[in-house]
Amino acid sequence: MGKWFVLILLSVSQFVMVLDSTVMNVSISTVAHDLGTDISGMQAAITFYALTMAAFMLTGGKLGDRWGRSPAFRIGSIVYGIGSLTTALAPNLAVLMLGWSLVEGLGAVLVIPAIAALAAINYEGRARVVAFAVLGAVTGGAAAAGPLIGGLVTTYSSWRYVFLAEALVMTLVLIVSGRIKDVPGDRKLRIDLLSVVLSAAGLAMLVYAILQSKTWGWFIPLDPPVVNGQAIAPFGISPVMYLILLAIVVLWWFVKRQQHLERTGRVPLLKVSMLRIPALRSGLTMFLAQYFAIAALFFVIPVYLQTILGYNALETGLKILPLSVGLILFSVLGSRMATVRTARNIGRIGQFILGLGVFLVFVAVQPELADWLFATGMFVVGAGFGLLASQLGNVNMSAVDQSDTSEVGGLQGTFQNLGSSFGTAIVGSVFILLLTSGFTDAVQHSSAIDDTVRADVVAAASKGAPIVSQQQAEKMLTDAGVDSASATEVAQLYADTQVESLRQALFFVFALTLLGLLLSSGLPSKLPVPPEAGEEATDDSAAAAA
Repeated sequence: MGKWFVLILLSVSQFVMVLDSTVMNVSISTVAHDLGTDISGMQAAITFYALTMAAFMLTGGKLGDRWGRSPAFRIGSIVYGIGSLTTALAPNLAVLMLGWSLVEGLGAVLVIPAIAALAAINYEGRARVVAFAVLGAVTGGAAAAGPLIGGLVTTYSSWRYVFLAEALVMTLVLIVSGRIKDVPGDRKLRIDLLSVVLSAAGLAMLVYAILQSKTWGWFIPLDPPVVNGQAIAPFGISPVMYLILLAIVVLWWFVKRQQHLERTGRVPLLKVSMLRIPALRSGLTMFLAQYFAIAALFFVIPVYLQTILGYNALETGLKILPLSVGLILFSVLGSRMATVRTARNIGRIGQFILGLGVFLVFVAVQPELADWLFATGMFVVGAGFGLLASQLGNVNMSAVDQSDTSEVGGLQGTFQNLGSSFGTAIVGSVFILLLTSGFTDAVQHSSAIDDTVRADVVAAASKGAPIVSQQQAEKMLTDAGVDSASATEVAQLYADTQVESLRQALFFVFALTLLGLLLSSGLPSKLPVPPEAGEEATDDSAAAAA
């Protein structure tokens, strides 16, 4: 027990970090109702939580190098605990976004890179391989357990208790964290402030632009922002495109800045030269693709189950449970397969299975859910996720020397959370845009709706259709004075379009998941040879980069 105490502590922390987002997704309708907001507001909170971590994860890793990984871990635990407590007590969306999307996210950017680095510091040889495998399995297990835990607590008590429990757990972790072995931080290390600003600003603008596309439109302006009575859409182009172009310029400047710092012997925020390692580059980009698909599903599926079909949080968690089962089983199977198959082979199998699962879910999503097909699809999605989770973390860490594990931990967290924020923002926006265009078109071509009602509905919906249930839509129309027949017809058209738009968004995820197979070419094509106790991880590096 003594030998593995540190791993248990790190695993508990990793579990809490991953559990957080999946709990919120499955409780999305309940949280929105409690805070007086809507699904779009929750989409923003979920996206900005992942964005905070993506934007500052590299900085968190560098702070760990400067302060020492154990102090960074403890400070991050305190910040995370404060954020969890704030979230639990949040009276509205603004406070939720402060506590969860910002404060918890800032705590996580210190904790997550430190977990990877402390595992490498506290274990050597075969024990280190075991430690990274366990952390990978815990990541998968937390993602699997989150929907069920969130569903149970939300249905029978309140989602707030999940965050109170997280604050309590991180307090206990903080109390016993003194037993973690560490190496001294480099107090002379200087973090380049311009690099921090460029990376955070570039990523923030990119994700914010994608998130706003559902309102402002991608190219053609839909409902652009208005300043002094003037719509902001220069030359008839949506401001989304200008923000994306500006974000690309800022991120290009960031990369050039990192290359300059490396050339001049200064410490970059991101060691760009590491991305030339094929195994690391493929591992990170597959991380992004994997979490893009999972985040998209974990946003769209709860919306479908809760808003369209009327399921509660527990019923939603139970519907997602097959994914959890597949994830756990195939995480274990993937770890065992690693002794007889290469990471490239397992990664390709996992990505293909993940895509197959998304396709089955796409087919199962109908006005009336095809239960068995949906359950099979979710299990297959979990299986693909589990195979990938069993490989990618170890591939990334084994691709570099021990001295770079903290940086790789930060990179891994950055790509994981970029995938999550892109998945929620892009697929959520695609869904809402498809819903808006499809619904307005259906209303315009319906002869059963009064002409005046048709014009009013089209004018209102063209600026962005809200995500509500069929019953809520009908009530909103009736309350607005629309006659019963027209209200029923409009609500039915809305419900039909909602399902069709969701299916189109799922097919979009399926297509991108299959394209992710192209990212696996750089994964190691040789079986790993675990080092004996006392050997350095650099032996793994050569094999991983092959």
